[in-house]
Amino acid sequence: MTGHPIAIRADPAAVGEIGGRSVVLSYAGVATEYEALHHHAVVFDRSHRGRIRLSGASAGETLTGLVTNDVLSLAPGQGQYAAALTPKGKIIADLRVFRDESSLLVDVPPRAIDGWMGTVHKYVNPRLAPYADESATLRDVGVFGVAARLVVSEMTGMSSSALGVLPEYAHVSIVIEGARVVVARVPDLEIEGFELFAPSELYEELWQRALAAKATPGGLETWEIARVEAGRPEWGVDIDESTLPQEANFEELHAISYTKGCYTGQETVARVHFRGHVNKHLRGLRAASAEPPAPRASLFDATGKNVGDVRSTAASPRLGGIAMGMVRREIEVGAALIARWEGGETRVDVAHLPFPA
Repeated sequence: MTGHPIAIRADPAAVGEIGGRSVVLSYAGVATEYEALHHHAVVFDRSHRGRIRLSGASAGETLTGLVTNDVLSLAPGQGQYAAALTPKGKIIADLRVFRDESSLLVDVPPRAIDGWMGTVHKYVNPRLAPYADESATLRDVGVFGVAARLVVSEMTGMSSSALGVLPEYAHVSIVIEGARVVVARVPDLEIEGFELFAPSELYEELWQRALAAKATPGGLETWEIARVEAGRPEWGVDIDESTLPQEANFEELHAISYTKGCYTGQETVARVHFRGHVNKHLRGLRAASAEPPAPRASLFDATGKNVGDVRSTAASPRLGGIAMGMVRREIEVGAALIARWEGGETRVDVAHLPFPA
């Protein structure tokens, strides 16, 4: 990402790539950004995610037939978390849906964009539900932290009390500098957070407003620590097309409706829910040291049996070495395991997600 006229600029070495999209890894360093997240607020550029808009009278019916949640139940100004699945019930993409008066904005992680767009091209008839990729024309500014609503209030002119009563994924449209901006309340970090979807030409103005409200610019490294603490799976890291929604705790994340109509992959999801169980779950892992286990490390129980593997990892300033791992269902929370990889091993304790605040 370039063109941020900010007081603190990222060193070129601190710029990375996700799914072919550039992303700043750090601005002021993890320690400073993480402290700001828990004592004031951090502004993140979330524009590396993908955004597609569906419109037309059949948009809601079309989308609800593709995802695990009940899109038709949404009123304008509401939103939800959901997943798009293969016919065998595996996750193609996890996504957020925001409904307004005339359209549905669908927001997906960067590594899942190709799979999601392939699904749209395959199943959505553009004559009945026209769709457009707005990833380049619509930017996403996220503000997260204990004072997030105060920062967003100063940025937008909305009252902090009105922002504070918005339910998860609920959103409002406002006008800034003559342009429409959608302000959504999102739970992605298990800490107060808002994302502002705005035309790309307004991005720098919003970024500057966030800095003027004393938000600290934050990069992907800090985001990833907070995401792991919050137990939020990232597509292409923790979950992919080999993962069932229930394995990734999508029931607990309110991403599955068992009362809606048919959708792709529903048979498998319903069978697991009503007649069976999954054999593994995404769980938290707390290392015995400040350093987390290596990604993809194998997990072994006291008998030496392989019972899972490590996915996302983070060195949390608050919790020490933590990770998310896919762990067999018979392994109870609190159990001690050994994470082993080429060149090292460490003890980890199985924990609930999200990690305790």
